[in-house]
Amino acid sequence: MKNYKYILFDLDGTLTDPSLGITKSVEYALKKFEIPVGNRGELEKFIGPPLINSFMEFYDFDKEKAVKAVAVYREYFSVKGIFENKIYDSIEDTLERLKKMGKIIILATSKPEKFANQILEFFKIDKYFDLVCGATMDEKLCEKNDIIRYALSKIGNSNENAIMVGDRKFDILGAKENGIDSIGVTYGFGNLDELNFAGADYIISAPEEIFNIIS
Repeated sequence: MKNYKYILFDLDGTLTDPSLGITKSVEYALKKFEIPVGNRGELEKFIGPPLINSFMEFYDFDKEKAVKAVAVYREYFSVKGIFENKIYDSIEDTLERLKKMGKIIILATSKPEKFANQILEFFKIDKYFDLVCGATMDEKLCEKNDIIRYALSKIGNSNENAIMVGDRKFDILGAKENGIDSIGVTYGFGNLDELNFAGADYIISAPEEIFNIIS
């Protein structure tokens, strides 16, 4: 085990399951553009990457249209979708134990920082976080590698004793690009193949397994 001091966590799919709120918000946006949704479950692919990228990739929106779609998405998300969310089992116990170990706990999410703070407060886990780093509302800062770089800059670029925990390839690749280790979690929206292919240093299937890695 390595004595990591700084533990960076992704939010969606790592700390909470936001699938209902996000997919309903995407569905709401698509309906505004007269795009029908047959199976809302198919919209879970929006969980993880920046929204603007997903509208462009999955529905061939140009950037201008994607920006408008994100604005419409937030009409629903900011009022209802943000709270259609649930915290994963044992997350709070894991955060509390890490805190007692003296770890510096950081949120590094592609979700806008404003919404991320609201979610942490809603689940009453904000007290465990020393730093919250999220996207800007204008999406100028939204890519996971940039979010991680921003978080590291806030702690003096302490790459050697920092590790990123996340459920998608974006978390793993972002960590790698910033020269820090990574833990992939399989209980979120990624899968074992995705995390292995991205090059996760460790993979766990439950939050408490992090203590097999972090001393």
